[in-house]
Amino acid sequence: MNEAETRATYIDPALKAAGWGVVEGSRIRMEFPITKGRLIGFGQKEPAVKADYVLQYRNRYLAVIEAKKKSCDYTEGVAQAKSYAEKLKIRYTYSTNGLKIYGIDMHEATEGDITAFPSPEELWHMVFGEEQKNKPQQLEIKKRLLAIPFEDKGGAWQPRYYQDIAITRVLEAVAEGRDRILLTLATGTGKTAIAFQIAWKLFNAKWNIKGDNQRSPRILFLADRNILADQAFNAFSAFEEDALVRISPKEIKKKGKVPKNASVFFTIFQTFMSGPNGTPYFGDYEPDFFDFIIIDECHRGGANDESTWRAIMEYFKPAYQLGLTATPKRKKFNADTYKYFGKPVYTYSLKDGINDGFLTPFKIKQIQTTGDEYVYTSDDEVLEGEVEEGKTYGIEDQNRIIEIMELEAYRVKTFMSLIDQSQKTLVFCASQTHALAVRNLINQVSTSKNPNYCHRVTADDGELGEKQLRYFQDNEKSIPTVLTTSQKLSTGVDAPEIRNIVLLRPVKQIIEFKQIVGRGTRLYDGKDHFTIYDFVKAYKNFQDPEWDGEPLEPEEPEPGPKPQPCEICGHNPCICPKEPPAPCTVCRNSPCVCDEPGKSMIKIKLADGKTRSLQHMVTTSFWSPEGKPISAEEFLHNMFGTLPDLFKSEEELREIWSKPSTRKKLLEELKERGFAKAQLKEFQKVLHAEDSDLYDVLAYVAFRASMEDRDIRAHNAKIHLKNYNPKQQEFLNFVLKQYVNDGVEELDEEKLSQLLVLKYSAIADAKKELGDIPSIRNAFIGFQSYLYGSRVAV
Repeated sequence: MNEAETRATYIDPALKAAGWGVVEGSRIRMEFPITKGRLIGFGQKEPAVKADYVLQYRNRYLAVIEAKKKSCDYTEGVAQAKSYAEKLKIRYTYSTNGLKIYGIDMHEATEGDITAFPSPEELWHMVFGEEQKNKPQQLEIKKRLLAIPFEDKGGAWQPRYYQDIAITRVLEAVAEGRDRILLTLATGTGKTAIAFQIAWKLFNAKWNIKGDNQRSPRILFLADRNILADQAFNAFSAFEEDALVRISPKEIKKKGKVPKNASVFFTIFQTFMSGPNGTPYFGDYEPDFFDFIIIDECHRGGANDESTWRAIMEYFKPAYQLGLTATPKRKKFNADTYKYFGKPVYTYSLKDGINDGFLTPFKIKQIQTTGDEYVYTSDDEVLEGEVEEGKTYGIEDQNRIIEIMELEAYRVKTFMSLIDQSQKTLVFCASQTHALAVRNLINQVSTSKNPNYCHRVTADDGELGEKQLRYFQDNEKSIPTVLTTSQKLSTGVDAPEIRNIVLLRPVKQIIEFKQIVGRGTRLYDGKDHFTIYDFVKAYKNFQDPEWDGEPLEPEEPEPGPKPQPCEICGHNPCICPKEPPAPCTVCRNSPCVCDEPGKSMIKIKLADGKTRSLQHMVTTSFWSPEGKPISAEEFLHNMFGTLPDLFKSEEELREIWSKPSTRKKLLEELKERGFAKAQLKEFQKVLHAEDSDLYDVLAYVAFRASMEDRDIRAHNAKIHLKNYNPKQQEFLNFVLKQYVNDGVEELDEEKLSQLLVLKYSAIADAKKELGDIPSIRNAFIGFQSYLYGSRVAV
């Protein structure tokens, strides 16, 4: 009896007898999807992870069951059962072979045999019994909120496991009266969809801060950029049209008042802070007007005491407030956000998303050029400014205080030669001026015939830039293909097709670096990975232990005098309007990104000899399941972990590879395991071993053996030609030449007749020179063993 028969004959009836699928509100979820399967490249991915059974009652997942066939030990599935329960954040889990059941309580770390599955009501009491006894009102609110089904868009949308957990954790926090809530979810994991489902459940459950259940809540979605607010507005379209309103200064001025006749409001905090006569628009709402506020990318506005964002939050203090962020707590960058909201109720990291197959992995090409450190010499021409003789202008100085267009042209030409120019690409530049120059250089060297191939999208580009960004985000459009930017596109760009991210400016803040990486992580058909082209040593951010770590515990506030309300507006923190600093005259950014504001950019024209002698070096690294960059060699070693199962030693591999028949069988077995010949050739490129034999790639990955180029193998094999007559030697020399030029495929048995015709024009003529076909075949096959250092009998 196999597993399917065991489940149908024993396990399904046992669950039905316990009331599952029979008692109202209970449901058996079979083959419950957990992970999608990590992308491993070349159209391949690891197997998806599914739980045999998940037991659901009152819209809550209460238990996991791992089934094994009748002939297996009933505890054989314990490790899987625990793994699934831990992933799904479920307390009870079971392993069974249909005859006996082994139960585990993940919270209490107790386990042992049980005689039958608990009923839905029994399992509910096992999970919530203590809460029912001590906090019945809280549990009733949870039940009411979670009883609202997901808005599944007619069955087109189902939550991923981590999205379900995130939604549940937030609603539980609301039920428990926690009014400051934080979710930390990696970019591309569906934060907006999660926010929508939370709002949907709160709205339909008629939850509000008064707790009267008489009206649906008024919900505010607050972002720091229009594109984020617009994306959210569109994502909430399942609400009735008159329930949604987009708050904008234009509409407020047109109607003479802020909109109040709606249920879900969308705006950016800059709009809320603006207003006539220095008074913020948010002050036109009563402090208790909103019941629930969602703050997208909450780390960007900042939740510190001096933040304008914090002023809005303090004003609407009665509202429950949910912060969404992609960045774990980092002391130097967003500690105030975590201090304000507290510890996240749930965290789903970039590493988790990649390993589960919900985000795209990436590789990094670290590119160093001989111009990364520039020292002025007299043969260079100073076009503008004053260059400091003897000073080394590093990559962090270039395009901020010194501009050398020949270097930029070289960098652009380099990455354009490395990328597939038909793939969507983001290029991050040091300033808006730099982004303009890079845009021009890209359009000058691209192979595209479309004048809109590359556009700049920065603050200066206004609505025209926004229009090009919308085209770029449209998966149906291929133009523009490349966008250049400085700061603008580091967040809020939902473009799944992005395959390349080019860094031409240093990225020193780990949070910003993580946001930039997140631009490429969204899944798209046929997208196995994306590539970061790093000219500025940003890869060092990966070495930061805080790169993708767990959030730190919120820090206790330091003792000291409490800040006093502002003498002008009376608020703490102050909400007086502040004039933004004027754009820098050099970089045109506000605030300035130049090291020396006001000083003219130094512009240099390189001497012709220096321009022609520019060189670069590219190092490729990959992303490991542990969330760290690894070398190409380590990546391949991990990928080929199953190869030793096919051959136990390098000597055995050599024996197999030396004969066309056994070599063909090995390649077929590799293909069955997901590694076709085309992929092996791609790995040759990764290892810079295009001139080596596929044998060398396999031996290197499996045994760290040294690799030889094919011409060296051919040269060493020629000493054995003495074992053959002169005419055979001539033919075998010809075969070796084809092998060196085109690879090991030239040594396949199927190639023999083609080689004979190529050399002698006809098979008959070949036989006249070399003898009968069996003799030719023996020489062709037998000689191959000398290429690999062994002699195999034919």
